[in-house]
Amino acid sequence: MARVVTFGETMLRLAPPNLERPLQSPGFVATFGGGEANVAVSTANLGLPTSYVTAFPEDNFLADACIAQLQGFGIDCTRIVRRPGRVGIYFLEAGANQRPSKVLYDRADSAIALAGPGEFDWEAIFEDATWFHVTGITPALSQGCADLTLEAVTAAQERGVTVSCDYNFRKKLWKYGKTAPEVMGEIVRHVDVGIANEEDCQKCLGVSVEDVDVESGSLDVDRYEELALKMLAEFPNLRMQAITLRESVSASHNGWSACVHDRESFHLSRKYQITHIIDRVGGGDAFSGGLICGLHLFPDDLGEALEFAVAASCLKHSVPGDFNRFSTDEVLVLLRGSGSGRVER
Repeated sequence: MARVVTFGETMLRLAPPNLERPLQSPGFVATFGGGEANVAVSTANLGLPTSYVTAFPEDNFLADACIAQLQGFGIDCTRIVRRPGRVGIYFLEAGANQRPSKVLYDRADSAIALAGPGEFDWEAIFEDATWFHVTGITPALSQGCADLTLEAVTAAQERGVTVSCDYNFRKKLWKYGKTAPEVMGEIVRHVDVGIANEEDCQKCLGVSVEDVDVESGSLDVDRYEELALKMLAEFPNLRMQAITLRESVSASHNGWSACVHDRESFHLSRKYQITHIIDRVGGGDAFSGGLICGLHLFPDDLGEALEFAVAASCLKHSVPGDFNRFSTDEVLVLLRGSGSGRVER
């Protein structure tokens, strides 16, 4: 049976209520979030046995609350390491219409940022595992995290575990003296399934094509087949490269689709017009979780697996918080064409 393992950092997420600006009213809505935990929640909700691995501080009620919530989704948390440090925080001002979303990180000296190689028992972690997911966020936190991520993907590869990586470029995090391409290039050479948005390949790995402007709000889809092929040529270990395609009309209205190339064929998904976005944070993670599940549900139909991933992510935009809270059956309803939003009685 398939078993997914994800590895990264979970933070306390603090966001003003009702699309307010920070401290417009004296309160924040407190939840948890983080790329790799978001993927774990997605795969667990979609029916795949899932384990989540991170480092949390000892004797800390925020860490205890986060673990309890993850366990509530059915996620195995038995390999989480407790060590010195703190729980990271991120503040989110959710955008609306022409006001963009803004993120402020407060995650220096978190337990995972202070961790390094040798602190996790990868042999035990990968026992019976079939899939391992990481992102480019964790290696951006510190040199120790970069070394730890490389240790993890190498250990997974040595044990025959399929490795996926969402490159996830975060310019606000790369502050410890290394550039993203310097670190991520080595990590991605141990990856089987690459996942990116329209800018990650360029800014995280230095792979680009001409006439692609990631800031324009519209996308020339034809260029992304070329970009996927360039990624596959640059990293011969990659079995496939998926790219999400977000057309940002405004913070509240996005066109949402994706493409994937597996060295044999190129697939482009249908496009969803998401016109009343509730929360786009975690949308890419929902795609990653959906792709992992889709590849298990449709092992012989890459196009259908891609459509499943895009539909799962589309649904994520309709709920607040980082986590995607939809089941496989609910994703399949949208995938099969029922996107009207009519009341189900």
